[in-house]
Amino acid sequence: MKKMILIAGPCVIESKDLVFKVAKQLQEFSNDDRFEFYFKSSFDKANRTSINSFRGPGLDEGLKILQSVKNEFGMKILTDIHESYQAKIVSEVADVLQIPAFLCRQTDLLVEAAKTKAKINIKKGQFLNPSDIKYSVKKILQTRGIEEEGYDIAGKNGVFVAERGSSFGYGNLVVDMRSLVIMREFAPVIFDATHSVQMPGAAGGSSGGKSEFVEPLARAAAAVGVDGFFFETHINPCEALCDGPNMLNINRFKECIKTLIKIQNIIE
Repeated sequence: MKKMILIAGPCVIESKDLVFKVAKQLQEFSNDDRFEFYFKSSFDKANRTSINSFRGPGLDEGLKILQSVKNEFGMKILTDIHESYQAKIVSEVADVLQIPAFLCRQTDLLVEAAKTKAKINIKKGQFLNPSDIKYSVKKILQTRGIEEEGYDIAGKNGVFVAERGSSFGYGNLVVDMRSLVIMREFAPVIFDATHSVQMPGAAGGSSGGKSEFVEPLARAAAAVGVDGFFFETHINPCEALCDGPNMLNINRFKECIKTLIKIQNIIE
């Protein structure tokens, strides 16, 4: 059976203690041969709605904490970058550099990420036609000296794309499951289950969300066929400093993964 790419962790590094508590709960996935597991947390959330929103500990302290997760739990690391200069520095710790959805067409950011040895997860923007993600993928591949295109080429060269839904009016996202099929022509596809239920700006200066829809949408994506899943998970989402309304607690996350594995086994 093909390994499921699984990306999970708290939205932002709130503290070393919180990150370690979540990582300890997720270690079973890192040790499970059925998964290609990456621990995810952000050192800086640079695209928050309000200037007063919690952003994280910043680059230097954040990378120290992520490196400590790597050392303590033996996990591979995924984290996002927002500026071109960060790519090289962050790639010294992170195994995967994530390109935020709002920056998925940002050429300089993509090119600098491509110059590193890290894998790259490009999150499709809420505003982007699914077929147009191929141009972002091409920026990575061509920077790495690869002129060929396609799912296998991207996968072999460490490029993923992630679907997190499309803007539907104001303050809402919808997931068009056709996009998973379309995007999979160009690169392995990750379904971003928790961000797909986000409601941008719906909580009065911060994003809201409907976490009760995370599992149904994840099951639907598994049935369509994807290469992996992205979940933000927390010990207590109600107390999370970022994206709490759309995150899953650890127990719900684990139960959801059990179901996704069953679906994957059926369709393969």
